[in-house]
Amino acid sequence: MPKFVHKTADVSEESTIGEGSCVWNWAQVREGVSIGQRCAIGKGVYIDSHVLIGNDVKIQNNASIFHGVTIEDGVFVGPHVCFTNDLYPRAINSDLSRKEPSDWMITPTRVCFGAAIGANSTIRCGVTIGKWAMIGAGSVVIEDVPDYGLLYGVPARLNGYVCECGMRIVDGGHCEQCGFQATVSANGKLHVSIFGS
Repeated sequence: MPKFVHKTADVSEESTIGEGSCVWNWAQVREGVSIGQRCAIGKGVYIDSHVLIGNDVKIQNNASIFHGVTIEDGVFVGPHVCFTNDLYPRAINSDLSRKEPSDWMITPTRVCFGAAIGANSTIRCGVTIGKWAMIGAGSVVIEDVPDYGLLYGVPARLNGYVCECGMRIVDGGHCEQCGFQATVSANGKLHVSIFGS
């Protein structure tokens, strides 16, 4: 299936969009962006320069993804999600001169394979969201998220683990929906080891 770009979308000629991907109305894709195959970029999405997006990614309406973000394959980004990219943002410098692009200090963020980020969440730059992790709607993520971690709240806190199907892993380390099996251990830091379904 060929790629599709809506006539109202603003897509830089210096970006690349993979086969089977769709960029819907009023989206903006800046220079240096790489979007993989079979992705869906929703209405009003903003993708800043040099953002990297893998295959089979779904980005819902009005999400803002700023320079420094890498999104791996199979990630879901809900509507109105906002990624930040500077830990110390200012409009002007201390000498009252206007900040130029060279004055910004970009802090990278990574969203790993299969993760899902709920609507209206804010992702502070510098974090890694682990594979198959799930972020609840309206959360503010300020620290790394472990693989399969379920985080929600303001600030977001670890509230358990989820399976690859998206359901919570219950006591005993299994998913009641699909039978997925896991063990959860604590060695100073929460970690989940998946043994398979």
